[in-house]
This record gives sequence, C-alpha cells and structure tokens, in this order.
Amino acid sequence: MKIGADDLDALALGSVFLATGGGGDPYIPKLITARALEEFGPATIIAADDLADDAFVCAIGSVGAPTVSLELLPSIDEAAGALCAFEEHLGRKVDALAAFEIGGGNSLIPLLAAASRNIPMIDGDGMGRALPEAQMMTYAMAGIAPTPSVSYDYRGNVRHFDCPDPLEYEGIIRACAVESGGMITTVEHPMTGAKCKSAIIPGTLSFALQLGHLLEQNRGPAQAIAAPLADLFEGTIYGPCRMVFAGKVSTKSSRVVGGYDVGEAIVEPQDGGGEPMTITIKNEYLLAQIGEEIVASVPDLIVIVDAETSIPINAERLRYGQRIAVFAIGAPGVYQTPEALTVVGPRYFGFDHDYVPFSQSVT
Repeated sequence: MKIGADDLDALALGSVFLATGGGGDPYIPKLITARALEEFGPATIIAADDLADDAFVCAIGSVGAPTVSLELLPSIDEAAGALCAFEEHLGRKVDALAAFEIGGGNSLIPLLAAASRNIPMIDGDGMGRALPEAQMMTYAMAGIAPTPSVSYDYRGNVRHFDCPDPLEYEGIIRACAVESGGMITTVEHPMTGAKCKSAIIPGTLSFALQLGHLLEQNRGPAQAIAAPLADLFEGTIYGPCRMVFAGKVSTKSSRVVGGYDVGEAIVEPQDGGGEPMTITIKNEYLLAQIGEEIVASVPDLIVIVDAETSIPINAERLRYGQRIAVFAIGAPGVYQTPEALTVVGPRYFGFDHDYVPFSQSVT
C-alpha cells in the first residue's frame, strides 16, 4: 500500500478521531508531510506480518503537551534528523518504522520520516488510540525495552537514553520534553520484526484512512453520521461506537503540568434539560461523567466532534461555546486485560472506580 499527499486529509481526520483528543494537532505535520511526500514520493506501508523476523524496527513520534505544538511548530527536518541520530547512535540502519499511537500528528510523523529516508512504515501502532505515557504502549506491555533511544528538539539537540524500565523512562523523557521547550521527537523501542509482530496493534493506519474517508463523505450533523460510524467499527478490533451526548461547551480549563495538558470541560445538554457532562483531560479525553454516572472511561475511547460538521476536535482546540457531540467506543481487547489495566485503567489515572467496558452498557 502507498500513501501519498492526496491521502493525508483523510488520514488526519481518521487519526484525530481515534486519538480521543490527543496525539497532537495534525495541521502543521500534515503540511510538512505533504511536502515530503511530494518531494520523495509516496510512503510505502507494509503489514507487520510481512516483516522479516530479523528486521530492525523502531517507533518514532512526538512527546510533550499537545498545546505546545500549536506554538512550537515542527519542521520538516526533525523526524528525519531524529532517525539519523538514532541510527548513528546504534550503528545500524532501520528497516521499518512504527508509530507510537494512531493519533493526530503522531500518525504523520512516522510517514514523514519513512518517506524522507525511503523505508517502509508498518500498518499499525502501539496504542490503537492515543494515550499520554510511554509505558502504555503495547510495545512496553510486550516486554520491549524503550531504550536505547534518542530525542531531537527544535534546535537540533540530540540526547541519548538508556533506561530499560518503561515507567522510569516516561519520567525521564517527559522531563526532557519540558526542558526542550515542551515538545521533542523521539525514536525508541528498538525491536526485531518478530517482536514487532507480537506487540503492535495491526491495521490501525489503514483503518484510520478508511475512517477519514467516511468522515469526509458524511460531513454534516453528528446525528447523521452515528449510524455509518457504528457500522464501520463493527467487526474491528474496537468495540461498539455510539453517540452518548450532545451539547455546548460551557467551561473549558486547561494547563500544562509536568509536560501534559491537564484540564476539564463541562458540556451542557443541547436540549437545556438534565445534568451536564464533565470530560476529564490528560492530553486525551479520559473520563466522561454525568453526575455520578460514568458514561465512559479510559481505556475506552471518548471522542468529541463538532455537532454540525462531525469533524473531530483535539483537546487543545476545544473551546467555550462550541456545539459538540460525544462518542464512546470500546477499547481494543489488548487494553482490557487485568495486566494492561494496571497501567491504562481508571485507577492508574487517579479515578476512584474500576473499569467497566463501554460495550457492557450498549444494548
């Protein structure tokens, strides 16, 4: 499969939808990726199963608070520069690239690097959505060490890391992002093709492209796209997709804390009756609650779209007065195991409740 500049609008739409508010705003990454694809030709996308077992694979993406990416804009050189620094540090060439997450800008960064270096990108990622911390990637959960890794900042500074513990690494790399202006590009989780096959969530890049085309073809009120979305998600690695709320943003608060965007949005119901919905944010939309009722919570996907156009809205672009619709989608099965929930479940984020799959509330 090839992805060219003409595919990027749909890919960005689909990946922002799956990113649950996080993953970074795709606008500037889309422009610079389009430029790279026009210069170097379409990016080659391969299935993980097509990797040789001894292939050398790594993951690449941006780390930091998404709000910062609206001001500290990426350049066309950062992804390729980070990959070059990684190869120089390890003394070997990378055979294929993987994405951290299927999210906004972080779905485009690997494409940019792959096209500029003429190597393939794998159809898949390490989250199936976006999540805020490195130890939440399926690569880490499969026992793949995050390091050796490198970071590359907007000034071209390169740092090397050697820390096999994913949780400790998250703290180190997050601090590096803060020190480097709030956003860095990292290349990490070196792995063999065999390890990648067992760790990656497959098919998410092509699914994001399919989802983006659906959003393009059905642009209009959110109520009208609910049924096509439900049909598209049925039979995928995800659970059911349903619209769970619609209304107007009455309050949005956000601040950068420790390299994350942390905040809350309150959405008043569109009919003026009933209780508002509260959305809790840590880079991504983590919890949707009405009064004491938990409508959906991480690791299930909580997605906010514009009520009139169905265009998904990143958390950093959510604003007072916007009329929105909220969708909930069941998480991929890999995140619903007891082991995974220790690092992606509600209690890990400080919520005082256990995870109840959204699929159990859908009749």
